[in-house]
Amino acid sequence: MATFFSRLAHLAAGLCLAVALITPLPLQAQTFTDGQKDQIRSIIRDYLLQNPEVLQEAMVELEKKQKDAEKAAQTAAMKDFSGALVNSPRNIVVGNPQGDVTLVEFFDYNCGYCKRAAADLRDMMKSDPKLRVVLRDFPVLGPESVEASLVAIAAKNQIKPDKYWEFHQKLLDGRGRVGKEKAIAVAKEFGADAAKLEKDMQSPEVRAALEETMRIGDALKLQGTPAFIVGDEIIFGAVGEGPLKAAIASVRKCGKAAC
Repeated sequence: MATFFSRLAHLAAGLCLAVALITPLPLQAQTFTDGQKDQIRSIIRDYLLQNPEVLQEAMVELEKKQKDAEKAAQTAAMKDFSGALVNSPRNIVVGNPQGDVTLVEFFDYNCGYCKRAAADLRDMMKSDPKLRVVLRDFPVLGPESVEASLVAIAAKNQIKPDKYWEFHQKLLDGRGRVGKEKAIAVAKEFGADAAKLEKDMQSPEVRAALEETMRIGDALKLQGTPAFIVGDEIIFGAVGEGPLKAAIASVRKCGKAAC
């Protein structure tokens, strides 16, 4: 509702400007009296009441312009962070590290849709041995998510690369909220040392890795999780294997997510 009234306010301001622009120039140079202002408001009100479809048309156009601006900002951010997204030394890579196509996932360990998407990624990595997957912790669902991400990033230095996906999936598959204690308990099952994890999760490097992902996510205007990047496209939500496989196939064919 707040968004509606915000857009309505922008529209009203635009209509006021339009009235000013079509007013003869000498009058524009004058300061409107209170009576003139009331007349202008009355004209705008009457016009909108008689032509309410104008509001809808204007809001549709505003929505389109906002989406276009957001898309342009995302495209620019994709170019700015293309190297870090795919090849940052802080990246956590699963699947085939030398794969010919990279899929980047932004996720939160307490995101129900991310749990669903994990099964899709597992099946895709099994059926596509050339797929490279970059896991980016994007904890947007509270302090527990942040703690779980810090543990998971720190665990990268202790859990063998070929076992990290199993660790990651077990964290996502668990019941209830995932925080520091649960993340450390699961990491211990894969050979990690709890005391070292406690220390490393506070280290500048682990913090920098998380901050890097948050900075990229903000630049890409990600509103939630999961979000996937394949080639030059951002795919939002747990969309299933179909759209992801199609984007991967297109990247292999022409270098873009849509040929």
